[in-house]
Amino acid sequence: MSNGNVIVRFGEVSFKYNTSKQSILSEVDFSVRQGSKMTLMGQNGAGKSTVFQLMNGKLESTDGAIHIERGLTIATSRQVIPQEQLSITVREFFEACFKEKVYDIDPKIDEILLVVNFKADHDRIIRSFSGGQQARLLLASALIQNPDLLLLDEPTNNLDSEGIEHLKQFLINYDKTVIVISHDANFLNAFTEGVLYLDIFTQRIERYTGNYFDVVKEIIARVEQEKRKNAQLAKVIQENKDKANFFSHKGGKMRLVAKKLRDEVKESEENKVEVRKEDKTIRPFIIPVQESLSGEILGISATISMVDGKEVHRSVHISLRKGDHLLLSGPNGIGKSTLLESIVFRNEKGIMVNPDVEIGYYRQDFSTLNFEDTVYDSLGHIAADITNEKLRALAAGFLIDKDIIYSKIGSLSEGQKGLVSLAQLVLQKPGLLILDEPTNHMNFRHLPIIAKALSRYEGAMILVSHVKEFVDQVRIDETLNLTK
Repeated sequence: MSNGNVIVRFGEVSFKYNTSKQSILSEVDFSVRQGSKMTLMGQNGAGKSTVFQLMNGKLESTDGAIHIERGLTIATSRQVIPQEQLSITVREFFEACFKEKVYDIDPKIDEILLVVNFKADHDRIIRSFSGGQQARLLLASALIQNPDLLLLDEPTNNLDSEGIEHLKQFLINYDKTVIVISHDANFLNAFTEGVLYLDIFTQRIERYTGNYFDVVKEIIARVEQEKRKNAQLAKVIQENKDKANFFSHKGGKMRLVAKKLRDEVKESEENKVEVRKEDKTIRPFIIPVQESLSGEILGISATISMVDGKEVHRSVHISLRKGDHLLLSGPNGIGKSTLLESIVFRNEKGIMVNPDVEIGYYRQDFSTLNFEDTVYDSLGHIAADITNEKLRALAAGFLIDKDIIYSKIGSLSEGQKGLVSLAQLVLQKPGLLILDEPTNHMNFRHLPIIAKALSRYEGAMILVSHVKEFVDQVRIDETLNLTK
């Protein structure tokens, strides 16, 4: 653990958004020392990204104090590139990282892109890059500022295995302060030395030393210890209650004994601890398949891949029928998302989609969602005939409770947007299911449940995922590798 000076301190910090009745943070206390490498851990929607925004001054606390070392520079690598920046060039994207104009910025861009193992034309529009390439640009946009404190918000999302390994080695050798939000335990364990755990139920942060798995074990052990303590107290309480009731009917000095026992019961009740609640997981679910599906659902006879910036055309022979599951693989920028788009919009030669098939599309950037809709309206539009009771029950299974369901989708965390997208697929009942990086932003506890639902899906399915541990849990019948 770093022995450097404290550079960030939260003192009894509370925060809630003006539009929300519920607090995100409550009397949070923690500090960060210079040179440390920490994980910020917590359930989807707990407020991890909010903590980052409080650190970098994008938000102000509702109560308490945040102390930042004088002169400390902070840069954040965000989860996604904002919609308004997708239409600008690479050069404009990096220029926006600085408050003042940086002259002759092009050499600086090239230098920092080398750090993230990427090359890019400075005049190229951001929207044209793949999700993985945009992830590298996000990291580079933080690094180019040369910050004293680097905040990384889900930096491995959309990165292929090569990109994740490169980032891991970079952070191992990095000599400045880093705080990382990520659900990739193996990635975190390679370089972090401690965990800041944000409890969604108490809205407070607890500090742990050790790696991700150590913390999970410690939390489970504490829960069990608290349960045992409360069980012992409950036994003593019941025994004293029974004795007090018995002696209260005896009269005389026995009534004094009964009073003393009732006082002991009250004290024991006060000594009971609030058992820490473990992170919730989504409920097991099934994605129903479109009825009356028959014959070939999807046929692919040709693909276009991007290799060294050039289009490579090749013939393939892919035929998906009901129940067939296809894995689409290849490195970042090869053209996986482009192929998926061609299937969804049915606008590419060499691709045949049954005209009667309903396509369910999970996009990595959630652009299929209307960010101005409430969650309730977003789900209701898909299944207009569903009862209010059934819609709420479905939403609850994806951890969308009464405090979230009437919120605008744009106000949700990225992980919560992913859960809404899954709920939509359940209501849609597609015949062809297309999923582009469905593990992004997801709590690792959800992944086995999602994998099981995909394995059980009875329609045709195409999956893109760089998370091998997740793919290994999903039933896959065929793989199309765009590099071969």
